[in-house]
Amino acid sequence: MREQHNLTHSLSKEELFTYRQRGYLIRESVFTLSELSELTASAERAVALAHDQSATGKSYHLDGKRFVDIGKMTVQFEPGDKGEIIRVIEPAHHLDALLEALVGDVRIVDPVKSIIGVDQVSVWTNKLNLKRPGKGSGFGWHQDSPYWVHDSGHVDLLPNVYFAFDDACAENGCLRVIDKSHLRGCLPGTSDGSQLGGFFTDPACFDERDQVAMEAPAGSLVFFDPHSIHGSEPNRSAKPRRAMVLTYQPANFPMLKTGEVRNAG
Repeated sequence: MREQHNLTHSLSKEELFTYRQRGYLIRESVFTLSELSELTASAERAVALAHDQSATGKSYHLDGKRFVDIGKMTVQFEPGDKGEIIRVIEPAHHLDALLEALVGDVRIVDPVKSIIGVDQVSVWTNKLNLKRPGKGSGFGWHQDSPYWVHDSGHVDLLPNVYFAFDDACAENGCLRVIDKSHLRGCLPGTSDGSQLGGFFTDPACFDERDQVAMEAPAGSLVFFDPHSIHGSEPNRSAKPRRAMVLTYQPANFPMLKTGEVRNAG
């Protein structure tokens, strides 16, 4: 990937104001087409490797969905299709050198520093989110903070960055955010009796009419708050919708699943 170390990519005052007020911010077409070609190939190598490794991992099911733990990595599969299509890999940066480099790319890290208000950050977690054409299922409305509040003492300082490998649009199940929902902090989950229901936000706490579709071209970055309610529809198109969601924190704190300290920037 091209060298970016002589540039600053910090958020402007206007961008930071938008992020604080709305709970999200889009920067379009940050990465070039040639970079995207290399990064997409690296993501697919990571998926193939995770798929191979899943044969020896610990497999289990939650709410009918198949998960496999491989060391400190968790792979989630799409329901149906005999549980062989990967939906999510967390964390994923260690699976390929280009994904490892992406974690520290200044075009991602500098804006995150602006959001947190620090000179250096570390990795909290990251995941590959994959929606294959016509097969990628949706994600219910949820916040990330309730997942993390028991493992982090600074859950307010865990901003997410959605990196788009592909054009993201309504048809292929783009990310959607409930506008300004981050201003209310951690909200209660559902109580529907399912195993994972508590991690999905109680629908009485927000209005779906406030949702904003994060439609953006490939190579774009979407920054969103850990308290922002977000979700997505299934991929009903003939095109893939692949993304990497990277989450950061102040420097020198350990990662969520591995316990490793991975500073960046």
